[in-house]
Amino acid sequence: MTMYIGIDVGGTSIKCGLVDEHGQIGRKVNRPTAKDKQSILQDILAMVQDLQQDGSVAGIGVSMPGVVQSDGFLTTAGAIEAFTEINLREELQALTKLPVIIENDANAAAIAEQWLGAAQNVPNYLSLVLGTGVGGALVINNQIYRGAHARSGEFGWMVVDDDDVDVEMGTLNFRGATVIGLIRRYNQFSDEPVDDAREIFKRAATGEVLANNIFNSYYYSLAKGIVNLIVSFDPEIVVIGGGISANETFITRLNEAIADLQARHNSINTLTLPPVVPAKLRNDAGMIGAVYQLIKRG
Repeated sequence: MTMYIGIDVGGTSIKCGLVDEHGQIGRKVNRPTAKDKQSILQDILAMVQDLQQDGSVAGIGVSMPGVVQSDGFLTTAGAIEAFTEINLREELQALTKLPVIIENDANAAAIAEQWLGAAQNVPNYLSLVLGTGVGGALVINNQIYRGAHARSGEFGWMVVDDDDVDVEMGTLNFRGATVIGLIRRYNQFSDEPVDDAREIFKRAATGEVLANNIFNSYYYSLAKGIVNLIVSFDPEIVVIGGGISANETFITRLNEAIADLQARHNSINTLTLPPVVPAKLRNDAGMIGAVYQLIKRG
């Protein structure tokens, strides 16, 4: 069976795993993300060599934050500042002597859902990933739409609320993301700050007024962003990823907010909008999606 290595480069850790041609992940290794370019590259090489001891590897698929050009050049690299404006594909191919493909992390997650997850047999869909910010991907006719500058899917930059002081504070990133959206806004007003959205869910369930008010605002802002995307691109489904998407209360409340917004919007209140569903593949989606791009390339 043909084996590949999937790599998920994150701001705090780098995960590597053996992935077979059916998307099943075998052994995994990880290391903390270093700060400088050479240290990160050498850590990746060491993990690749470790996994190669298990058998022959046909190539490497890498999931990366930032704006990723089709040739593997990173215009930006998110939290991995040391990788900004380098051609990561060329660097890794030179180090590992293996074929390499580099994919934006949100795109990789969306591709994984198309292969093995919530978007199977769906040629046109949207994917949003809710984490520190809001990333996403637009899939048209089974292909990632990248845009003129490889910036398609930066849904977090959309302005969904007014902010007279700083326009960016009204974007979907600062209103709908889990960390700089939900958690940040809750901590602005709480005497007992949190660092995990699950704690806000617990406090809301006990009837805490602040938690419920923050959630009401959060769901409505996120719903506005999703409705804007739906009427712009007419997808068959909308897939929501990120850790918060595993929470059933979150998915239920989000769909209720979308339904409420639709009901008060005269131009769309009689339309059937696409379902908004949670992603299925969770934390391994980036590795799986990056490898799938490599498999499709052949």
